[in-house]
Parts: sequence; structure tokens; C-alpha cells
Amino acid sequence: MPTTRRGDVHATRPKPTPSRKGAILRNEARSHSDHAPPAAHSRRRPTFSPAADVIGSELDLNLTGSHVVHALTPGFCDAASVYLLERWRLEENAYLAPDPPQVEARRLALRVRADPPEVWEGVLPVGEVIVFPRETPYARALAAGRTQLLDAVDSHTSERLIASGAGDTRVAAILRATSFLVVPLHLRGTAVGFIACTRGPDRAPFLPGDAVAVESLAARAGVALDNARRYQRERRTALAIRRSLLPATAQEFEGCRIAHGYLPAGQDNIIGGDWFDVLARPGGQVGLIVGDAMGHGPESAVAMIQLRTALRTLAGLDIPPAELMRRLDLLACDTPGASFATCMYAEWDARRHSCAFVGAGHPPPLIRGPGGPATPVSLTSAGLPLGLGTGTYEPTVVQVPEPALLLLYSDGLVESREADIDQGIARLAGHLDAQSVEPAGGPDSLRSLCQGLLQRTSPTGGADDRTLLLAELIPAKDATPLPLL
Repeated sequence: MPTTRRGDVHATRPKPTPSRKGAILRNEARSHSDHAPPAAHSRRRPTFSPAADVIGSELDLNLTGSHVVHALTPGFCDAASVYLLERWRLEENAYLAPDPPQVEARRLALRVRADPPEVWEGVLPVGEVIVFPRETPYARALAAGRTQLLDAVDSHTSERLIASGAGDTRVAAILRATSFLVVPLHLRGTAVGFIACTRGPDRAPFLPGDAVAVESLAARAGVALDNARRYQRERRTALAIRRSLLPATAQEFEGCRIAHGYLPAGQDNIIGGDWFDVLARPGGQVGLIVGDAMGHGPESAVAMIQLRTALRTLAGLDIPPAELMRRLDLLACDTPGASFATCMYAEWDARRHSCAFVGAGHPPPLIRGPGGPATPVSLTSAGLPLGLGTGTYEPTVVQVPEPALLLLYSDGLVESREADIDQGIARLAGHLDAQSVEPAGGPDSLRSLCQGLLQRTSPTGGADDRTLLLAELIPAKDATPLPLL
């Protein structure tokens, strides 16, 4: 197929196709000197709508694509769309073969005139993946990395639109386009998608200067889309880690119902150094733990994951709480980033009506019986943080003859620059008392209580992660408290 290339614009010469008016539409390039009146030489580069100024302001692929099409329509063109190579969007190898037989691209955004998106959802849905053969201007633009400027919508697009919306007047309006522009989205020398623009017969056709203007817009959009894709990848990774670390709140434990709450430090973090878990222990006991690896960046998250994994392994062994903490301390010595991590471990035995606590430099838990008030558990020893290899941890055993609420939390809820930690613990206990939830109130009331405590105790922009693990301890009614071992 013969081609013509002038300046920065590349186009093909397909076989002449009769138009509806009997004229011949020729898809050939127009340069600054061809088919343009003298006045066109001094024509200023077109300006886009104010939406162009916000491209890149949001780290979201769909929003960025929407900003691009809103910048172009209806001021610059009648219809605009943004497509991304599916393999690039999925972070696979985005490099195309020199002459690929076809390319797969996903429609990221679409705007026709000023129509609402839902008007075109049935015909041209956003998110649709389309296979473009090599002879289409889209595949040519991606393979050659050059803008395609044509006098009409290509035959492949025409056939596809007619098949999807036969008899639809909206489709017919698009097919009447007399000027068609396909601009590749470049990123570090690789085409990762394209922008398509059309103009109808009531508007002047695109000139090479228009193509240059869209290329400039596409260069900025390519960087913004890459930033959005990278951010969304990091966010997906963090969310996957976070979901994998949530305790099995739906799992049934003997004499124990639980709820949890978590808020990361700052506004952009999703996961940090706080960790918590609920574990079934040999003999029917339930182990609950809240811990805090120093910091709240990715290094702290990695240390937290290793500590939590080690604890889940140790929880399957038939060893007492103090020995479990001692072994966790030794493991933390060999875990990068885990030194000076703190945690509070509680082991509830519903048949013995007792709860054993072992701390490693962590704030004491709060316990509240029927009617309150909530008070900190008086620990035999606060214990030293993990990773120091001290190996000296002592249990504190508390009798719980009636249903009670147990609250384990991270220091982000009680530490601040304005007050010492004891005042923060007293304030948290006061908030727990102020809630109307009583023991045996049910799982929904526990979840509501967790959210209420987070809202009351967590100012916006806090400097540390905030974690709550709330347990409703219900002593077994058919068992007599056994002597403590």
C-alpha cells in the first residue's frame, strides 16, 4: 500500500471510497503547504478547554482519560476517545512487533460533543477492549509511532459502528465525519495507546498544526497516565497485603466475638507497621495480638508481615503465652526492621474464665465488665520490645467471670505531642465508657464501637497508624472455672 509522509503527519492512501454525496474521500496527509489557504500558515495553534490544565492532577487512569477527552471536546473536535494498549495497562510487555497483525486496546474514555457518558454507553462503552487489524489507522499509528490524518472514518471502524448501532442516528452522525485524527500516546519512545478525534462536515478539517497541538497534549497525557498506572499498581499491592493481613472476623471462636478498626498514618498511606491477628490456639483458647513495627513505610510493612507470619506459626504450637513471646523475640532478632517492635498478646480461655496477657513494650489493654468502667490491665511486667533477645516475659492472668469487652490497640491512639501516654490511655478508656454498647451486644454493635473509637481518638493527619482490636469475652456457662496452671 503506497504511503505519503509530510512533516510530522503520516497517512495512507487506501482505495478511493464513494461518499454518500458521490464525492471521493481520499485519506491522505495535509501539510502546511498542501490544500491549505494562505491564511492557514499564520493560524495559531488551537487552544483546548480548561480541562487540559488538570491533566495529571489525579493519579487515576479513568479520571486522566476523562480530562483528556474533555479538553478536546466540544471545542476542538466533535468526538474524542482515548485508548490504551491492553498489554501495557496490565503491565505486560508493551513493545509491539514491527508489523503486528493486530493490536488490542481498551477504550479508556470517550466524549461526543457535550453528551453525558451514559448516552453512548450502549454503543461505545468505556472499558471495551477492541482488536484493531494492522490495516487500521490505529494499528498503523501504534506500530509506526506517527500521527494519522485522514479524510474520513476508516472502513474497519465504520463496519464496527454500523454493526453495533445499526439505524442509530448517533452512529450515523459519527460516520459523517470529514476529518479524522489518530495521535499515538508515547512513553519513553514506546507507543502505549492513542487519542482519536473526529470533526463533522460543518467544521474545518484538521490541519497539520492541529495534529501538532494534539501531539503536545498526548505527550503530557502519556506521562500522566503512566503515573496513574504506577500509583494504582502500588495501591493494589498495598491493598492486597492489607486484605491478606485482616484477621478472620467471620470465623467462630469459642466464647469470643471480635471486631477491628485500622487507620493508616497520613492521607496517602494504605498500610504501615501496625499488625493484628486473632488465632485459634491448642486446647480451645483464642490468641489475640496487636503489634507495632517502628515507622509506617514499606520497610515497616515488610517487618510487620514477617512478625505476623512467625506468630501464626508459633500459635500452632502447644506452648504457654510467655514462651510464645520469647520465641517471637528471638525470631525478631534476625528479622530486618523488626527490632524494637512492640506488641500485646492476650490468650482467652472461655472454659477457665481467664485471660492471660504478655506484653512486649506495648501499651496495656483495656477491659470493661458489665456496667463499666473500662480500666487498663495492671500487668506484672510491661516487657521489653521485640528483637532485643532478652527472653524475659511474664504473663499476667486475669479472671473474667462475666462477659466483658477487651480492647487491644496501638500507641497511635494514645500518644500525642499534647499529652503523655497515660492521659491518652485514660481518654481512650473514657471514650469506651461513653459508648452505649454493653457486653453481649452482638457483632454489629462491636463494629460500630470500633468505628466510633477511631473517629473520636484519631485526628486527621495523625503521625502514626491507629489500630483497634475489640473482643467480647464470653465465659462458658457449662464449665466451672478450673484452677489456673
